[in-house]
Parts: sequence; structure tokens; C-alpha cells
Amino acid sequence: MELFFLCGVIVFVFLCLASLLLIYNHNSSRGYSLPPGKMGWPVVGESLEFLSTGWKGYPEKFIFDRLNKYKPSLVFKTSIFGEKVAIMCGATSNKFLYSNENKLVQAWWPKSVDKIFPSSTQTSSKEEAKKMRKLLPNFLKPEALQRYIPIMDTIAIRHMESGWEGQDKVEVFPLAKRYTFWLACRLFLSIEDPVHVAKFADPFNDIAAGIIAMPIDLPGTPFNKGIKASNIVRKELRAIIKQRRLDLADGKASPTQDILSHMLLTPTEDGRFMNEADIADKILGLLIGGHDTASAACTFVVKFLAELPHVYEGVYKEQMEIAKAKAPGELLNWEDIQKMKYSWNVACEVMRLAPPLQGGFREAITDFMYSGFQIPKGWKLYWSANSTHRNPECFPEPEKFEPSRFEGNGPAPYTYVPFGGGPRMCPGKEYARLEILVFMHNVVKRFKWEKVLPEEKVIVNPMPIPEHGLPVRLSPHPQPVVA
Repeated sequence: MELFFLCGVIVFVFLCLASLLLIYNHNSSRGYSLPPGKMGWPVVGESLEFLSTGWKGYPEKFIFDRLNKYKPSLVFKTSIFGEKVAIMCGATSNKFLYSNENKLVQAWWPKSVDKIFPSSTQTSSKEEAKKMRKLLPNFLKPEALQRYIPIMDTIAIRHMESGWEGQDKVEVFPLAKRYTFWLACRLFLSIEDPVHVAKFADPFNDIAAGIIAMPIDLPGTPFNKGIKASNIVRKELRAIIKQRRLDLADGKASPTQDILSHMLLTPTEDGRFMNEADIADKILGLLIGGHDTASAACTFVVKFLAELPHVYEGVYKEQMEIAKAKAPGELLNWEDIQKMKYSWNVACEVMRLAPPLQGGFREAITDFMYSGFQIPKGWKLYWSANSTHRNPECFPEPEKFEPSRFEGNGPAPYTYVPFGGGPRMCPGKEYARLEILVFMHNVVKRFKWEKVLPEEKVIVNPMPIPEHGLPVRLSPHPQPVVA
């Protein structure tokens, strides 16, 4: 009897395995197999390894290790943040994802984003982002950007006077964040008092770290700190919004002076006006996006200029030609920015080697085939900037710093993606270009510098940052500089 039962179990297992094999072969022959890869541990998947390679200073390692393992495929599967993810690499993948926005894929963020940016209207962060993209063009079109340049220059001058001048040594990253956050507060909220700006600047560090952290809401975790920090900032923003509403009613504020006034006075598509809580949510997102990535770019400009004296000299020469042509006290303008061609090539090469945006997520809104593999509906897709930025097929000698890559027509399409691409390319790209170039102009014409920690490691959390904030020793130029 026992022998009969055992034989029955063996036959049953054999039939199950045979059926699975037939299904696999059938699907494979029709091109329906999933991408290669492994899903890692239950629940956490490979999230810890994905994050830890950034913390250790090698954000590209997670992806490149798997690309080498699964050659020649440029797509592989994994599990990150509790989601099934297909990581798609290379220029062809970038083109595919960017070109199929809202056709095959749509924007997606980890669930942690909705916890840190809860919308008062109970819509998702994805829906809120769509609304913001409709709002921003009015404030980021060329004529508006041209008006921002003298304001940016004024803030940069004040920033240099208060944080850099008279110092033998400074930490660049905290100062760069102060500069870009000050700008965002001035241009989005018309707040330029440095004391007021500093009042709610610090919590933004915890917000940025919490967005990309494991969504574990326990005291002391980065995610928990991010939620608490967002609540602190939101409370401060609501007080600012309440005061602006009063100022608009009393004629003390202009209806067109900034994004905040526009939000208060412009009805939404359904004809209703946004309440203070909803506006606070949107401004919070703008302040994060408006300063975090640019501050990383400014920091790495300083880093690479310290390491490459010949590049520094090229930038210095270009910026001094602009400075010497200005009258005493005259601020930068649009024409000056257009002359900063070499400086912008340098900044672009900085963002190639240290992209502030490491990549981005999408979600499959239908089943589709890519590179012979099936991507099921609901799976998440991730594109990686480093998969092209550090690829010798896209950029010969990818570890070499070479600004000339951006002369003429520049890199091949879909290979250089520090701002993303397609319909979801960062709407603040030109805004970032201006604040980076204005920063370069003001710091280079005042100082030379050297790194205090020559071997300082770069970590990613969630943007690339020098582990110790990039301390540098300043050397003011011996001759007075035209202001």
C-alpha cells in the first residue's frame, strides 16, 4: 500500500514538472519568457543590495554586475521596494521608455513617496505631479527665466559674502544646498531673508533621504524621519500661505510675483480654488525638486575643478571675460549666460560622471514585449543614467573628464540623460542650467581651492554626495574682482 502511494506521488510530481516544462517551452518559443535575473529575499527582494551599493559609493555596481552576468541582455528582473522590477539599460531602452510614456508605461514612485508627500485632495503623488507639470510652464518659459537671472546673481553674491568670503576652509555641499534652497524660496515664495529661509531648510535633508529609504515607519528610521520632516515643513508652509492670502487681499503682494500667488488666485480645471493644505503639498514638492539636484551638481563642479586645474583655468578665463565686461554693480543677464559655453560643457560632463538623478521608475500599464522578453502589466521599470553615462560604447573612455564631448551636436540621442527624457524630462532643466552657471560664475571669479580630503568617498543617498560634504581650502584671487 505504501509503495503504491509512493509511486502515485512520484507520478504526480513528474506530471507537474512536465506540465511546467511544457508551459515554459511554449511561452519561450512564443517569446513570452520573463527577463533573466533573480528576485532576492522574500518581501525585501534585492532592495538592500540596490541601496547599499550607493551607500558604499558605487551606485552603478548593482546594475553593471547583473549586466555582465546576463549578457548579452540589456534588461533583467529583480525585486526592489517590494515590487517586481525590470531594469532596462542602454540608449535603446531609454528611447523605448521615453517614447512610450502613457502608451505602454506611466510614471511611478515607491509607496514611500505618498507617505512623505500625502496629498490633501487624496489623489496620488502621480496625479499631483501631472497637475504640477501643467502649472510650471508659465514660470519656466524663456521670458520668465530671463527675469530670474539678475535675482539669481543677487542671491549668489549675498551667499558668497555670507558663507564663503573671509573663510579659509568651507564645506561645499551644505553651502551649495543653502544657495539653491535660498533661490527656490525667493523665486517660488518671494522669501529672501536668510534667517527665514534657514528656519525650515534643515528638515529637507531628512525628506530627501526618506523618499528613497525602505518604507519602515519606526522611530529613528530614515523613512520615519522623512515623514516627520515633511510635516514640519508643511506646517511652516501653511503659515506662509495664510500670510500671503492676507497680503494679496490687502494689496501688499502681487498676483503675478511667484508660483504661490498664482496657486492662490488661479482656479483648477474643475473651477475650484486650492486650499492651503493642497498648496503646501505642491510647494513642498517644488522646493525639493527645485534645489536638491542642482545643489549636488554645484558641489561636483567644485570637486572636479579642484581635481582638474586645466579645466578650472578654462572656466576662469571664460567667466572673467564676462565679469570684466560688466559695469561696477551690474548683474548678470541672459546675454552673459549665452557666453558661458565652455562652463556649461564642463557642468554637463560633471553631470555625466555624477548624475544628480541616478535613474527613474515607470510602471507597465499593459503587457508588452521588449527585447524578446515579456514585461507583465503592473511590473515596474527602472532606467539608469549610469548604464549609458559610463558605457564606453556611448562615451569612449567613460572615466575620463572631457568637456569637448558636448561640443557641436553633443552626445548621441538617449545616451546623456541627467534630466530624464521624453514627455517626463525634468521641466526645470533650464532653471537648473541657470542656477548652476550663476553659481560657477560667482565662485570661480572669487576663489581657487583645493580639496582638504583628496580621497574623500562619494556616496549616493539618494543623490551622489561627498561623504564629508567636500571640505575645501580657499585661496582668494590676489587682484580685486569687478562685482
